[in-house]
Amino acid sequence: MPVIRFCDGSKEIYEHSISLIEILKHKYPNIIQSLIAISVNGNFSNLNTVITQDSSIKFISKKDLDALNIIRYSCIQLLNYSVKKIWPLCQIVESKITSNGFYCDIDIKNRILEKDLVLIEKEMKTLLNKKYNILNKKVSFNYALKKFEKQSDTYKIDLIKSNFIENDIISLYYHENYIDFDIGMQVFNIKFCKYFKLEKIGGVYWKGNKKNKMLQRIYGTAWLNQEELDKYLSYIAEVKKRDHRKINQYLKLYHMQDESPGMIFWHNNGWIIFNELENFVREKLKEYEYKEVKTPLLIDKSIWGTSGHWDNYKDAIFTTSSENREYCIKPMNCPGHVQIFNIGLKSYRDLPIRMAEFGSCHRNESSGSLHGLMRVRNFTQDDAHIFCTQEQIHSEINNCIKMIYDLYSIFNFKKILVKFSTRPKKRIGNDLIWDKAETDLSNALIRNNLEFEHQLGEGAFYGPKIEFILQDSLNRSWQCGTIQLDFYLPRRLNSFYINEYNEKKTPIIIHRAILGSIERFIGILIEECSGKLPTWLSPIQVIVIAIKNVDAIYVNKIVKKFNVLKIRVESDLRNEKIGLKIREHTLRQIPYILICGEKEVKTNTVSIRSRNGSNFGIMDVDLFIKKLQKEIFTRSFFQMEE
Repeated sequence: MPVIRFCDGSKEIYEHSISLIEILKHKYPNIIQSLIAISVNGNFSNLNTVITQDSSIKFISKKDLDALNIIRYSCIQLLNYSVKKIWPLCQIVESKITSNGFYCDIDIKNRILEKDLVLIEKEMKTLLNKKYNILNKKVSFNYALKKFEKQSDTYKIDLIKSNFIENDIISLYYHENYIDFDIGMQVFNIKFCKYFKLEKIGGVYWKGNKKNKMLQRIYGTAWLNQEELDKYLSYIAEVKKRDHRKINQYLKLYHMQDESPGMIFWHNNGWIIFNELENFVREKLKEYEYKEVKTPLLIDKSIWGTSGHWDNYKDAIFTTSSENREYCIKPMNCPGHVQIFNIGLKSYRDLPIRMAEFGSCHRNESSGSLHGLMRVRNFTQDDAHIFCTQEQIHSEINNCIKMIYDLYSIFNFKKILVKFSTRPKKRIGNDLIWDKAETDLSNALIRNNLEFEHQLGEGAFYGPKIEFILQDSLNRSWQCGTIQLDFYLPRRLNSFYINEYNEKKTPIIIHRAILGSIERFIGILIEECSGKLPTWLSPIQVIVIAIKNVDAIYVNKIVKKFNVLKIRVESDLRNEKIGLKIREHTLRQIPYILICGEKEVKTNTVSIRSRNGSNFGIMDVDLFIKKLQKEIFTRSFFQMEE
């Protein structure tokens, strides 16, 4: 008489062996239509399974929190099965679910193209229409190994050896004649996986190692119903529409090319944005009493070895050599700032020293991870390092937090999330100092009444950190600002100051960045604004258009007024239709379009439109300039009357 315990806490005693479908009809008849998976004692089962002994059973319907991930795990193997049917000689490597779907890595000789995704989807739908049951079998480590050895599946063999030991029982899933080992609970019938879409193809190295083979990664999404799928695809369409790389095609801010992968060629319009952001941060640096410095791109490898960066970061560091010396192209600015601190004797009265740099850094990111302005190999960090005493830690961290929120307030992001990252496994130093550093940072967050999430083990190798994440209007999160507390780098690089007792003491370093990477921040802003940057950041702030036959003298007179006031302006005197001109300059996202016709010339006025389609009518030029200057000076995120 098996005793059956259910996930709701109830239990039933049955007089004889009983199938799961019978239990379901008796116990939960209302969920039969929405049932997608069944777990018996934590293991996959199907409706025909017969229960002969005491068991714990969980019937999983579409309403369960686990349901979506279960569907996505099943979609992974449906994708893998389909790929193997189309290209039998390919090898399926590793697959995982993500926050919005799943991906599968494939080793295949031919390059998979976007059009091939349609072919794969078609095969997946053909298999879905068969409504086959997914079967499961528990096997020994050696049985699983021999199974994949027989198929010459070298990646599966490697994964089994990496993830299991000889005494383990391995769960195999059977999608008809396609076999894969357990990556997660699956649905009992493939019919529940029909709300999916393959999205894109990327490239990754096997195990993330550049020395290994480049694999092709297929990304997909899967949902519980058509409504959720449509909602997600609509969201993705909006994301694609805002893609800064696409918007750049008509804003003409920058370009990138194969001869310099991951490096940016800034055009004039883009460089204006870059400099405006840098000048804004520079104003804040003066306000918060930082001293700006500049350090070399090349520093002898020995310093990076002493600092610990070489041991912990060498894969990301570019190197070069000259006259039998090896140099690192700096991936960050901190060791260089320490060198400046070390010049000259420092007293406790000199501290804190707040040192800032718009440092040009280089990191050897994999080619597959490069993504427009968002992921580059050369970027400019709005970096700062504060050298202080232990007694000054609290006030300096508070000052950093205040500055970060002060600067972010200009950009009108939806929300600022805060995360606190603690000691990683691979780190330097002892636990007592790590305890103090983590306590100092967490106390600063508490004193500032900031809600925060812990990220265990995500700190830097030399210290814990606070991360500031900007949430945009599409609910995407962008990690930008950081505050890191470091007790070790100054010790390793022989920094000291003289305290009030004439003793040598090691300063503490607070690492601080706000925008993070100026290049990446520009990309984030472009996508957040759909290219409609606030007027103070717009490369061209005003365009003055002449209607046909209007004398250029009047237009040039207005343009000269703007130039004198350092308002970025252009004129359009072409003999084209006014509608065409307005459309062109609206596409360029120029904030204000000033139109000069015969009426405006006679009344010494202009007709004003915005890129958003607002018509301000006829206005005196000086009055408009006054309003515009206020908008630019206050760095308003919005245009007039928005």
